[in-house]
Order: sequence, then C-alpha cells, then structure tokens
Amino acid sequence: MHQQQHAVKERLDRFVRERLEPARERASAPVRVEAWAAPGEPVSFAEAVAQEYAPVEEGHAWGRAWGTVWFRVSGTVPAEWSAGAGEVELAVDPGFVGDGAGFQVEALVFDGSGRALKAIEPKNDYVRLHLAPGASFEVYVEAAANPDVFTSGERYAPTPLGRWETAPDTPIYRLGRIAVVHRDAAVWELVQDVATARGLALELPEGSPRRAELFAALDAMVDAVHPHDVHGTAGAGREALREVLAAPAARSAHKVFAVGHAHIDSAWLWPVRETVRKCARTFANVLELMDEDPELVFACSSAQQFAWIKEHYPELYARIGERVAEGRFVPVGGMWVESDTNMPGSEAMARQFVEGKRFFLEEFGIDTREVWLPDSFGYTGALPQIARAAGAGYFLTQKLSWNEVNRYPHHSFDWEGIDGTRIFAHFPPVDTYNSKLSPQELAHTERNFADKGRENMSLVPFGFGDGGGGPTREMMAAARRAADLEGSPTVRIAPPIEFFEAAEAELASRPVWSGELYLENHRGTYASQARTKRGNRRSEALLHEAELWAATAAVRTGAAYPHELLRSAWRTVLLNQFHDILPGSSIGWVYDQAAKEYAQIEADLEPVIADAVAALGGGGADGFANSGPYEVDGVPAFGAGPRVLDGSVAVSREGGSITVDNGAIVLVLDSDGLITSLVDKATGRETVPPGERGGLLQVFTDTPRHYDAWDVDIEYRRSGRDLVAADDVAVVEDGGDRAVVRVARRFGASAITQTFTVEAGRRAVDVETAVDWHERQHMLKFAFPVDVHTSSARSEIQFGHIERATHTNTSWDEARFETCAHRWVHVAESGWGLGVANDATYGHDVTRHPRAGGGTFSVVRQTLLKSPLFPDPEADQGAHVFRTALVPGGVAEAVRAGYRLNLPLRATTAGAVAPLVRVENPAVVVETVKLAEDGSGDVVVRLYEAHGTRTEAVLDLGFAAASAVETDLLEREVERAAVQGADSGSVSLALRPFQIVTLRLTRA
Repeated sequence: MHQQQHAVKERLDRFVRERLEPARERASAPVRVEAWAAPGEPVSFAEAVAQEYAPVEEGHAWGRAWGTVWFRVSGTVPAEWSAGAGEVELAVDPGFVGDGAGFQVEALVFDGSGRALKAIEPKNDYVRLHLAPGASFEVYVEAAANPDVFTSGERYAPTPLGRWETAPDTPIYRLGRIAVVHRDAAVWELVQDVATARGLALELPEGSPRRAELFAALDAMVDAVHPHDVHGTAGAGREALREVLAAPAARSAHKVFAVGHAHIDSAWLWPVRETVRKCARTFANVLELMDEDPELVFACSSAQQFAWIKEHYPELYARIGERVAEGRFVPVGGMWVESDTNMPGSEAMARQFVEGKRFFLEEFGIDTREVWLPDSFGYTGALPQIARAAGAGYFLTQKLSWNEVNRYPHHSFDWEGIDGTRIFAHFPPVDTYNSKLSPQELAHTERNFADKGRENMSLVPFGFGDGGGGPTREMMAAARRAADLEGSPTVRIAPPIEFFEAAEAELASRPVWSGELYLENHRGTYASQARTKRGNRRSEALLHEAELWAATAAVRTGAAYPHELLRSAWRTVLLNQFHDILPGSSIGWVYDQAAKEYAQIEADLEPVIADAVAALGGGGADGFANSGPYEVDGVPAFGAGPRVLDGSVAVSREGGSITVDNGAIVLVLDSDGLITSLVDKATGRETVPPGERGGLLQVFTDTPRHYDAWDVDIEYRRSGRDLVAADDVAVVEDGGDRAVVRVARRFGASAITQTFTVEAGRRAVDVETAVDWHERQHMLKFAFPVDVHTSSARSEIQFGHIERATHTNTSWDEARFETCAHRWVHVAESGWGLGVANDATYGHDVTRHPRAGGGTFSVVRQTLLKSPLFPDPEADQGAHVFRTALVPGGVAEAVRAGYRLNLPLRATTAGAVAPLVRVENPAVVVETVKLAEDGSGDVVVRLYEAHGTRTEAVLDLGFAAASAVETDLLEREVERAAVQGADSGSVSLALRPFQIVTLRLTRA
C-alpha cells in the first residue's frame, strides 16, 4: 500500500506542477511599463505621479538597496476574453528572489486617484482589475528595493546593507513579468482542493483507511482532468475530490480558532520608515481580501501602526475604520507596540497599555481585553498585574516554543504574577505566528497540544508576518476546506476574544504558572546595543522628572502642563521599546535613528524640567532638586533643598593598597585597583570572600551558534579573561566629604577607566566604568564576589522584584544562565546581603562557587557590552559610561540605591521646594506623579509596594484634595483595594506585596 501511495504522490506532484499550476491562467496580454526612480527617501503619491517616466522592459535592473522605484503600468483587457470565463488580474513580478515574503522587494499598487489597491509580494503577486473585456487601465506601482539582510552573503555575517550610507548603489533587482492575465477560477479552486487533500493524506498514518481514501481520490482526480484540456475538465477533477473533502470531522477533533494576522515588526531588518510602508501594504492586502472574502477576520495589534496609517495614508485609514466598525478588522493587544517586556521600566510598561488602549478607545471606541505579544523575548513576572490594571484578562504568545531546553507544560493556563494576580494565558500549539493553515500545521497543532483531555481548542494566527503581508486567498481557501474535515482539526475563523472566552469557559479549572515566562533563547538581547539601552533608561528618567516637576508647578503656581509634548515623548520611547529595537536585534539604521530621537527627547524635556523647578522655588539659593522617591543627602524626595553629607572620608595607603573609610564602610583596593575588602561597619560583615577580589572586569569571546545580537550561549563561560593588570591606580580625591580612586586598564584596542567613589556617611561604593570599546564579538562583564551562602538572587523588575535560583538543580535553573534586571540585583543570607545597582545595565548572571574555608559564595556580574557583528557590525563600538553602586544591607538599601543612581540630584538655584506628595514608609514607593490624561487637572499618583511585604502607609499631600479614588492605569475609577481612608491632606493605604496602586486626586 505504501508503495502504491508513493506512486500516486509522484504522479500527482508532476501533474500539479506541469499541468494544473500553469493552467491557473487562461490567457495573458502585455502591458506598457514605465519607471521613475526616487532619488533618496520615499515620496508621496502626488509627488511620484508628477514625475517624468521612461519605458522599461522585463529584465530592467532597478533599485539600489533601500531605494524606491515607481512603475506606471497601463494596458487594455483583450476584447476577446469572455467576461464570464474567469477573473481579470494584473500579475506583477517586480523582481522577486525566491518566495520569501517580507524580506525582499515588495510593492504597493495605486489607482490614478492615489487610492491604495493592494500590495505585491511573493505568493501574493496580483491585483484584481474589475474590468470588462476591452477596458483600459493605468496604475502606479511603488516598488521598494528592500534588501534581504538575513541572506545577503553568508548568513549572520557582517553586512553593509544595514545603513543607507554603507549599502551599495548598484541595482539589486531585475524587473520580472508584468502582464494582464485571465485567471481560471475553477483551476485555481482545484489546486486548493488538491493541496488540502494531499497535505492531509501525508499527515495521516500510513495504514489509515482515510489516508488510502484520499490518495485514491487524488489518483482519480488525475484521471479525470485531461492534461491537454485542463480548463475544460477542471470541474471533473473537483468532482473526483468532492466526496472526500465533504467527509465531516470527528466529534473529538481539535477545534482551531483561526485569526487572520500579520506580525509586522515595527523595525528589525528594515528602518522604521519602511515599517510604515509595510503596514500600508499589508493593510491594503487585508482590505482587498475582505472585499473578496466576507469570512476574513483580521486582528491587528500595535496602536502605533494604526497611527502611522492615519498620518500617512488617511484614505486607507478611513477604510480600515469601516471594517473595524463591522468587527472584521480587529484591534487587539492594547499596547502602543508589541514591546519587549523585560527591559521597559515600570511606568513605561504601564504606558504601553495607557497609550495603546487610549488610542483604540478614542479612535474606535474599543476597549481591548487581550495582551497580544506573539514574538517578544520572554515576559516579565509583573505583566499579569499590569495587564489586569489596564483592563486586560487574556495573554497570548508563541515565542516560548523557541525554548532551547525545556518545554512549558501547558498551552492554556493561568499565569500568576509576582503579586499573585492571574490572567488567562494561551500559547498557540501551532508553534508559529505566520501560519498558512496548511494541513501540516493543523496536524501539528493537534498533536502538539499539551492540554488534551482537559481542553480541546487552540488559536492559530495565520498570515505572512515579520516583514508583513498578511493572509492570502490561498489561506482562506485552506480554512474553508478544513472547517469540518475528517482527519483534521476543525477550523473556524474568528476574532481572538471569541477564542479566549470559549477556552476560558471550557477550562474552568486551570493549571497555574507562577512568575516570569523566561525565554531560554535570545539572552544576549539584555546587553546588545548598550547605547540604545542607556537612551531608553535616560529617557524614562527624564519623563519621570518632567511629569513630576510640571505637575508640581501646575498645582503650586498654575503653570501650564505640557500634555502634548509629554505624550509625544512617551510615544517615541514606547516605539523604541519594540521587541527588536530595545533588545538590540535590528540593523544599524534603526539605532542611528533611535539615538537622534533620544537626543530630541532630552532637548525637549530639559527645559520643561528646568522651567518647572525654577517656577517652584524662591530663587537665589544654590541647592539640588530630588526627583526620586527617597531622601538623598538631606534633599527631600520630590523636593529641593541643600545637600548635606554627614561626616568625612579618610584615605590611607600601605604598600600598594588604598584604604577608604567613610564611617559607614571600609573599602580596600590593592595595587591592581581591585577590591580586596569591603566591610559594612554597621554589622562588621566582610563582603569579599576569602582569597577573592571584587570590581573585576572580565572579557569573554562571544560567538553564538546562531544569532549574534540575540544570543548568548553558555559556552561563553569557557573563554573568560580577567582584566587584572592596571596601567595606573591613583587617588584623585582623598579628603573632605569624598574620596575617588581612578584605575586605568587596556584590552586589545580598547581603553577602560574605572573610578571608585566613596562619599561621607554613605553605605555604598559608587563605581563608574568608562569604556572606549573597539572589540567585536567580545562581551565585557563587571564581576563582584559576595561572601553570602544563598540559593537565590533577587532582581528588580517592574513594580517589584523576582527571586531566581542561583543553583542548577534542574534543567530550568541551568538554562536561566543570563537574566534581566532593572536597577539592582541583590544576594543575601538571612538579615544581610549586598545590592549591585546600575544606571543603564540590564543583563546579569549570578552564580555560586566553593568558598575557601567551607560553604559557598556568590558572584554577581553585570553584562556591560556585547559587540555583536550581525545585524549591525558597528554595534557597541565607541565610548560608553556605566555606573554601578555596591550597597551592603538588605533589599531596602538596594531599592534606594537603584533610584539614587537613575534619578540623580539635579543642581538648581530655585531654593527650597516642598514635595507635592510624600510617603514615610520606605517599602511603599511613589513611582509616578503627573496630571490626569484627560486634562482635568487632577493629580495622578502611581505607587507600589517594593520590598515584597504586606504593609501600611500614609500618602501625605502637599496640596488640598477634594477626593481620592483608586483607578486603573487609564485613570478610570475602580473599586477600592488599597485605600483605607482619605482626607484633604492624606490617604491611608494598606498594600499587599508588590501591589500597584493608582490614585486620582481631585484638587479642592
């Protein structure tokens, strides 16, 4: 039987290739093609149509990398074509190389009025003309010469294609065939029948009667279709397959909810400006297909992408709005972009939802309920609470199927965040967000589904993605044939919310996954493109400061609050937190643009901060403004005043060692500029283990198995080199209220200068590492050994911290060898430990080692630089500055240090400024102070419990409040959960561990 079926398959495949595929066209006719090359960046339709066009022929070389060429195509439908025999289309091949969609030439077709008709992409290379025989037409084709950065030359090798300036000027495409074609609808439908029957047969067991039946029907189809009259006999072929394709699915068949989708990376192997055009092309495809097929439902996340279309393609946006109103073009996700979730700060993660959901509410009146993040690189344990606080209850991702070692045990479950909040989560078992709804993918979905017996449904996002394109008519045909088909899961096209509600109801008692959803892959994204990561952290801090001081000035002085400026700056930061920008996995063009945007944010916000602080004070007195939530050197939290350091610092030298004592700690550096001792005088504890040295810089060879910028493989640890020898160790400040020791080192072509600063009375050592880096595929880490025996480390994430194992008892522990933290990592024994804080570093690793004399000690390492070659060969080159604080004590001290480093005191002549709000309980942190988004003038305060304890606190107000209500992230009132009482001057709170609370305070 197997041999017989194999013979049928061979016969069938040749018949399809040589007879059916060519017969999809009944006839074709030539057209006139003219071209005009845009000289630089893309231009508008109005500008393009006004240019002089020159005739071109098939084979014409066009398009330097990232260039744009407009083709004017005109012709006439032959009069002899019968209007009822098929469909008239314009077939366009601008020069496709293979059939990969989204990573090469693509185009958008306009009619003469500038209306976007449809995109042209591999496997989607037509435009329906809706013309009668004898009718003439003229269209414009905007063709983008986007290079395939991935496969140009050697895969993953350095490429000049990542920037306009370094890409070659020579044409990279040759014009293919452009013609009017008469499509044979019956033959096309037969090809879709065969694809379904053949694909399903190959997924069934060899001895299956159903498989044999399908092959027999396929064999009969070949007999029924005359090879020399395919057009006349295609109907007979379809009849031969009709019965086997009409057989209904089994009662127990897996249920697939198919959602039209196009995962468009908002930047990646193309710049942001090209993403705008990719969105237009994809959405035009979707609208055209909706006109053709009333069953299509398309889910689209990322409010930013809608906003781009609104700005650049208003006519297209109006048509999208009509389909949104019908419920067929469905906004999902509720975020500004599909962001990374590991690195965005607390408020930024909240603002992804605030800006995204506000856009969908304002534009369409839709309050999205799903978090839609198919492709981000792991998911913070704070996300369930943030999502719930934004009004979402469902979460979807596919990316965790990329795990290198461990498989997550469920596809549908409750995900519990660090505060105990749960949301319903789903991992599509199809294991792709670019499904074509093929029988192979549907069969994999059913086989792979981990929750059989408890549940029997899953979601499949279908459509070309990453580079865009979306669903095709072939995918819709596949969905129709698999709707109720024996041997296959059933397929129902539906919006995501219908799946989530049905699955939640079916799976009433759900398993629970607690904590972060760590991706055992792409760990290098915590460090790649360090300059962008610093720009992100700095911009988040500037926005925090600008909102705080502008709100304080508005309340105290009546100053205007810059709503639109702040909103615009936030949207820029949120865009650059997209999961291929902030993680460092895009081409160099993307990072050049991000650097300019971060510089503009600083230029815009610094005057806002300066003017607001100046307006608040009496003036004439030098001092400092403190935008952090903790008092620093006598300057009150959220206030301004003089800075006072308590005590003095003593420096002594003995042999090659330098000892610094500030009354709170004693630091000893040896002749190599490494820390041999750090004693916490409050407890007498020595931080450095016996025989070890801290403050050590280490360099590792970093040549991952796959993706340079994305990955760190555990084998890197075998290649470490300690940078011990110092060119110079010098005390540059040695008395009064601080001491500074400078250490200079070299590695290869790179220079590194570290300064160790100890200030009077401060229980911390501040380390600044200035690097002029000229190495490639080398990773730079900063290591500190800590004399504590512990099995775990605490790392700050959004609105709290997470505890991760430092042992390798399980494969899950072993695979988590590089992790993300925000402002600090802390290791401790009961009652004492060390915090390692930072001002712009995300990548860390924490390990355990045998200790001289018994027990173990921990090593905390910050990953400072990665310097990958692909996709940006210039990544991480040049000057960088990293600031670290070594802070003895508990988690409370680490939290304080993290805010001090990231929100440093700002010099001012404004004199004293009283805080607008104040909390005395150090466990309760005010993260954000701002005015309400609706322009009402209400003060909004967002705070959280930071230590992981249940606690009570009082929020004291520096203004009279008429009312205080709890709200969600969008500042809509919700039922009280934390507020215990309120009056005009204070709000009493009771918080559970890591609880986020948003308060809306109406001024009296």
